Order: sequence, then structure tokens, then C-alpha cells
Amino acid sequence: MPRLLDDEYLRPYETAIRGRAKRAFDRADDLTQGRPLSEWASAHEFYGLHRTRDGWVFREWAPNATSMWLVGDFSKWRTDQAFELFRIPGTDTWGREFPPDAIKDGDNYRLEMRWDGGRGERIPAYARYVMQDPDTKLYAAKVWQPKRPYRWRHATPAKPAGFTPYIYEAHVGMASEEGRVATYAEFRDNILPRIKAAGYNTVQLMAIMEHPYYGSFGYHVSSFFAASSRFGTPDDLKSLVDAAHGMGLRVIMDLVHSHAVKNERDGLGLFDGTDYQYFHSGPKGWHSAWDSRCFDYGKTNVLHFLLSNCRFWLDEYHFDGYRFDGVTSMLFWDHGLGSAFTDYSMYFNGSMDDDAWVYLQLANRVIHETRPDAITIAEDVSGMPGCAAPVEDCGIGFDYRMAMGEPDFWFRLAEKVRDDDWPMGGIFYELTNKRAEEKVVSYVESHDQALVGGKTFFFQLADAAIYFGMGRDQHGQETDRAVALHKMARLATAALNGGAYLNFMGNEFGHPEWIDFPRAENGWDYSHARRQWSLRDDPDLRFKPLGDFDAAMLETLKAGGIGPDSRPVRLLANEPDKTLAFTRGDLLFVFNFNPTTSFTGYGVIVPPATQWRHVLDTDEVRFGGQGHVSGGMLYDPVLVEHGGELVQQIRLYLPARSAVVLKRAKGDAK
Repeated sequence: MPRLLDDEYLRPYETAIRGRAKRAFDRADDLTQGRPLSEWASAHEFYGLHRTRDGWVFREWAPNATSMWLVGDFSKWRTDQAFELFRIPGTDTWGREFPPDAIKDGDNYRLEMRWDGGRGERIPAYARYVMQDPDTKLYAAKVWQPKRPYRWRHATPAKPAGFTPYIYEAHVGMASEEGRVATYAEFRDNILPRIKAAGYNTVQLMAIMEHPYYGSFGYHVSSFFAASSRFGTPDDLKSLVDAAHGMGLRVIMDLVHSHAVKNERDGLGLFDGTDYQYFHSGPKGWHSAWDSRCFDYGKTNVLHFLLSNCRFWLDEYHFDGYRFDGVTSMLFWDHGLGSAFTDYSMYFNGSMDDDAWVYLQLANRVIHETRPDAITIAEDVSGMPGCAAPVEDCGIGFDYRMAMGEPDFWFRLAEKVRDDDWPMGGIFYELTNKRAEEKVVSYVESHDQALVGGKTFFFQLADAAIYFGMGRDQHGQETDRAVALHKMARLATAALNGGAYLNFMGNEFGHPEWIDFPRAENGWDYSHARRQWSLRDDPDLRFKPLGDFDAAMLETLKAGGIGPDSRPVRLLANEPDKTLAFTRGDLLFVFNFNPTTSFTGYGVIVPPATQWRHVLDTDEVRFGGQGHVSGGMLYDPVLVEHGGELVQQIRLYLPARSAVVLKRAKGDAK
């Protein structure tokens, strides 16, 4: 029986659950005819422009086209007969072979396509390098065939048993402190060492796939097989990934298969003159909230395109997995807009795109066949049962689901709930609330929370005091509260992580304000599309101890047996006192969220152990606290009567708005 059905509320839907899984396996069999699915997902090796032993070959899928040419530097941008393409008999594919000297590395090119009643200039769908002309602002594909192909120096770091991804979400372009677009090379040289020093083991890169509008944050993709050229060359990106691997960092990327930019000349919109080649026709093919096109996941050629794209980035750029963007939008015909997903029937009432469900399962199979050690993460807010369950258990097959309710919970507390009313049991519940069969990525905030109209978590807490009260020796009420709660929220979330933990670039040290990319509405201003690393580095500002705490926190968790097989055990959730305690692995976590009251000799019932040693607390002076707790102390449990039984208890000093971490010095079962 699939593990999904351990949930008794899903048993009425067993037939539908098994039916979806069977449909996916049947679809794979139809596509592959017995071959491995990852072998079938190789359209990128057939379509597009390729260098061959005898010259060049180009192929493009365009069913509605009636004629087609490659035009570019080599044809003086005219429809030259020497570069006319021909339909391969019996297919919807156009192609031609060219002699070695017909095309050269660095040539710019595009397609000239005609169909009954129209024509269009197009960027080839499988183009691997696309650049914008600085003068005309038009995009063109570019031949990337260097004489010396990139030589990889480092293997992907091993993923040991019990591996917990500590994910550093980052955007290459906004990684510089200067008001400009940063490069792959700068990220490699300047940011990767910061990520390594901060204790993260996985880098998640946004906005890698080519997108014409910088302000889309990389989510309006135009060329799915091209690395964004605004940050550098394909080899520059390979060098970034290679360097990360050399530092022991795994690298995953945002994969955007939930929609596509509507652009026609430099995207897939009306590619061959029809609105239904890659997408659904009519209103179903438009995402009204995102103003973009929606793929038809039932089409074989669309599956070939997208599944090959899953394999391509693993093969070509050695990425170690993906965060799939917009999974909820893919799964539901209404894109999940306005849905609360409070009733299981909502997953089985005909509101889902079953073709999208099938596609996502096939995508996970392709990825894990190609790279068994790769990780896949679903950005899904619906709580879709089986999203992060194995395919053999009738699941979609993602390794993790984003715990998207966690940042909503923290920001709701920070913005709308009095400190005296923060729920201790509610915090533990929200940070451990997940389906039994799935792992989740836990986080206080990602890039989403600080987009235009939002704030970083620290800015939400500190508000205007962030501008004048962050001196190392300043201790105003607003900043003291913000510094304390920033550390406590992160510690609780990371310690209770459901399999992985994520932080967005700069937020570990309380990056101020919001994210806003240059656009006409803000006068093309870059001041909010950068990272102010100088705040993190300045010893006279309180941002530095926040960053120092984050690094010490991750080091403590790694050394304390906090892995995917360890389970948190709640020991205490005292609502009047505002205290929370739990164990996980070898560690004991005790939080005092009380805004005004410190406790002396506060009793916490603990599992049997001879001693517990203080290893970390948020109130340490090096982390911007007052240093009220003595570091390194050993705590001996004492026997006390509780509920008619003798239990072990330790007694702690708990300063207001602080948390302490103790490690089992000696003992037995965890």
C-alpha cells in the first residue's frame, strides 16, 4: 500500500491516487518504448545548432511553418538560399546540414519563419546562448563553440547519508554592492567564499535561464536552454558551478517550467504562428496573474522539450538539482489563485491538470535517473498529497516541498501579533507541520517576502530604527527586539527543519529594506537590486553579530546530529511564561520569548542523561546580546516529582527574548 494511504483521510481517494500514478507510468512507456526515460529526454542533442564531424547541423520543430531560414552574420541577415531550411519528410521538423566554413564561433543568428498568412523573426527554441544587442535592444542567438571546451576540474561533492541541505538562495545579478548587474565571475570570486564561510552547503541560483526582462527576477523565461548572458558567458557559469564544487558546495537552480514569457520574437509565443504549439490555445493558455503563457503538458513534443530541459542543465552545467517554480500553478487549472486548500476533495474534484501531474512525475524520474544524487524541490503552496512522496508510493517524486506556510507564520507574528500573545505551541506546530511521507524546506524568509511592497524579516521587526539604531553600542527598544527575535526565529526554524533549511542572500545578517529591480517606474534604479555586504562586515554595526550568529547556529546544528532521520520532541510549551523547549538529535533547545521577564532556575524536564553542556545562546555578547548566560557550563539533572513520577530536570537562567542550546554530554537514547 502506498505510504500516502497511511493518511486515513486519503483512503476514499485511493482509486484516483493509483490512477494518476498509473497514468504517469503508462505515459512513460508510450514515450520510451522500453528505453530509459532519461535517454528519451535528449531533444537538446537533436534540435538546435550543433557542430558535427563534417560541419554543422540545425533542426527546429515548427509544425505550422511553410518555409524557414537561418539568418545571421553569416548571411548578412538576409534570407540566403544557402541557409534555407527544409522540412524533414514525414515530420514537423525543419533542418539542414552546413559545411564547416558556413558558420563560425561568435556568429549571431535567428530564424526567419513563414506560415500561411504571416511571418516572424524567431530565436531558435533550443538556442544555448542568446544575447541582446546593446543598440537595437533585440535578442539574437549566438554561436558558442570555443576552440577549447570548458574543462571541469571538480566533481560534485558527495551527498552523504543523512545529508541536510542548508540552502543559500541567491541571485547573481544583485549580488554586488554596486548599483549594477553583477557577473557569474564576480559571484564565483566574491560571494561563494562568503557562502562557504557562513556554513551553507547548497547554493540555489535564481534567474539562470534567459529572460528578456531583468525585473521579472528570472521567472519570465524566453530561452529555456540558454544561460542568461547578462551575467556572462556559458563558460563563466560553468566556472561558477565548478568553483562551488571545489569548495564542497552543491549547486541547484530555479527551473521555471510553470509558464513562459509571452514574447514572440525572443520567446515561444506564437512561435510557428499558432498559439497552441507549446501552449494551450485560447484563455487556458494564458496566466492572467503573471501575464504569461501556460504549457500544454499533454503534448508529446512539449514533454520532449521540457524533460530534455531537465536533463540538459544537469549534463551541460553540472547542476545538482532544481527548485521547481510555481508547482501549484501548474497543477491546478485556476493556478491555485485564491484557494485555501482546506479540504482533501479539492485535490480530486476535477480542478487539477492531470497532464501537469504526469509531467512533474516524469520530470522527477528523468532527473533522478540522470543524477541519482540530485535533489528536487517543489514550490507548492497547495499541500498536494504525494507531491514529495516517491514515485513508487504513487507520489510525484520531489525530494522536498517548500514549507511556504512558515514565512507567512513568522511575518504574521511580527506584523500583527503582540509579543505577549505569541503562541508557543503554535510555533512548534507550524514549524513541524508536514505530511508524514514528505520532507520540506523550512525557512523564515526567501526572496518572496522582500519583493516590492514587502520587507525583510529584520526590517519588519526594526522598521525605521534600522536606519539610525544599528550601532554596535546602541541598544534602543526597537533594535534590541529585532536583533533578539531575528536570531530566535532562525534558530527555531533551522532546528525544527523538516529536512532542509533555506535563507535568502543577505537575510542572514538582517539585510534592510526590500527588493526592487530597475524599471521605468523607479527610474531604472539599482539601489534595491544589490546586497550591502559592507553592513555584514562592519564591526561597528549590529548586522555583523547577526551574521556571526547564523554561522555559529549552522555549525552547532551540524555537530548536534540534526539530520533528516532525527525527530524533534517537544518538552515544554508554557503559554503564560512564553517558553518553549524541545530536543532533536543530541541537542536541547530552550526559548524564552517573554519580552520582559527573565527566569532564574527555570526547570525543564529532560530525557535521561548525565549532563548537558551549554554550546550556544542568542544572548552571547559576540552575537549582539548581553552575555547573561555563562558559556560552556555543564548542567546536572536533578530528580523531581512530576505527575506522580520521578523525572530528570535541569534548571536554567533564561534571559528575556533569548534562546539557549545545550548538547548531551553523556547519555543514552536520543
